[in-house]
Amino acid sequence: MATRKTTTRRSSAKKTTRKSAKKTAARKTAAKKSSASKTLAQKKVKKVMHERKAGTLRSGKSGKKVTSKKQAIAIGLSEARKAGAKVPKKK
Repeated sequence: MATRKTTTRRSSAKKTTRKSAKKTAARKTAAKKSSASKTLAQKKVKKVMHERKAGTLRSGKSGKKVTSKKQAIAIGLSEARKAGAKVPKKK
């Protein structure tokens, strides 16, 4: 009886390893797909965040330097809307 239990354990261990390998592969392909197809809004916000970090992002009429992350994101989404991107409405 002891040999049967060991065989069962081994086969179940192999099954879990295969399942986890499939899950890992699925995650990798999903990550590749999502990074490859960035929306226009994501690109605009990324560009604006880099400008804010560098200190070159300026706001509307006043031209003051933007230091707030929230304000930078708002500017990026606004630019994306003007470019015709599909962005959720303002709250």
